[in-house]
Amino acid sequence: MESPHLASGDSLTLNASHALKVLTRFIYDEITRTGFTRAVLGLSGGVDSALSTYLSVRALGKENVHVILMPYKTSAITSAGDALEIVRDLGISYELSEITAMADAFFDVHPDMDNVRRGNVMARLRMITLYDRSQRDRSLVIGTSNKTESLLGYTTLFGDNASAINPLGDLYKTQVWQLAEAVGVPRSIIDKAPSADLWEGQTDENEMGLEYREVDKLLFHLVDLRELDEQLIKRGFDAALIERIRNMIKRAQFKRRPPIIAKIGSRTINVDFRYPRDWGT
Repeated sequence: MESPHLASGDSLTLNASHALKVLTRFIYDEITRTGFTRAVLGLSGGVDSALSTYLSVRALGKENVHVILMPYKTSAITSAGDALEIVRDLGISYELSEITAMADAFFDVHPDMDNVRRGNVMARLRMITLYDRSQRDRSLVIGTSNKTESLLGYTTLFGDNASAINPLGDLYKTQVWQLAEAVGVPRSIIDKAPSADLWEGQTDENEMGLEYREVDKLLFHLVDLRELDEQLIKRGFDAALIERIRNMIKRAQFKRRPPIIAKIGSRTINVDFRYPRDWGT
């Protein structure tokens, strides 16, 4: 099979044509094999949710993709505008479901919450909304979290990292930008500073203290190529940064796993009973 990575040049550079074929087929197969035909996504106006939406339309057709805009009162006005530009471009259905009332009701009971706790609440309220619409419309929730966020733990458990299927989970942020350009995501969305839009002025890179393009290079050599520290240092990566990133990956492992089940019986879910073929799907 042709590799989705180019054989030469920048190691993070994708063979976009091949990657798009794989991801489009993945969405179609994983949705339809369970008897579903429709998908629902949270559309924030950011590049990750935009790419997942464009891929879903390619896979399922615009009539089978529904998106939900879920702003909080401090969300940037431009975010909704960017999301609606995607809606118009793809001709898909959408609805606006603000989370302000739900979130503020919780915040009023816990007035001492810091920004991180408040952000986690908002991320989980958005996922509650998506799964409610999933039940209403008999659709599956498509994920929008990328590989960089997953490895570094920059996700909210049962919030933005929840989904039925995730086409972006093996794409670094750098690669998300590449594919977004390939499928025609508006340039203004690709170029803007990544942000979860959880509080006013928040950006991903400022919050993490890392630049996506730089950390992606390290992650690729550390995770995909399994290079040792001495190899990474020879490439010019700082030893302190290597250790910091490795620790972030280790600490976030619990977010990448399903709940761990204590084994009592002869066949335990997600231990030795995890074979889709057992149920014919």
